[in-house]
Amino acid sequence: MKRFADAFPDEKIVFALSAVLSWTHFRQLIYLDRPLQREFYAEMCRVERWSTRTLEKKIGGMLYERTAISRKPEAVVEMEIAKLRAGDTVSAELVFRDPYLLDFLGLQGAYSERDMESAILADIERFLLEMGDGFCFVARQKRLIIGRDDEPVLNFVFEA
Repeated sequence: MKRFADAFPDEKIVFALSAVLSWTHFRQLIYLDRPLQREFYAEMCRVERWSTRTLEKKIGGMLYERTAISRKPEAVVEMEIAKLRAGDTVSAELVFRDPYLLDFLGLQGAYSERDMESAILADIERFLLEMGDGFCFVARQKRLIIGRDDEPVLNFVFEA
């Protein structure tokens, strides 16, 4: 309990988080050493409604360290977490990662964009087959016009 009190000294934050997070979530969060890292995971978990297994995977995959926000000064990180806490708005710094971990695709060594696309599509196909009737895959790639450029973009569109 002392570790919990040290990790989460603000009662208001604990009260807000406890509406969504379970004790098992808190047990994983209290062992994170850095306060900003702990706040990041707690708020992302709250906003995105992660299960405890998902939280464990995100921590194990070092999500915080791979986000753009982790490279910013502490004051900026605190401000982004406060925005997230106040309005559930996720900024680009909280979303974009470097590097992306794509080991779930099972690709070995160097691979092409086409290999990656095929592996993603195979995963989506397995997922849709598991979902059963009523789901369909609508498009493989869509063209997006950004400014004056017309670029093919890996984009998946689903309909239920």
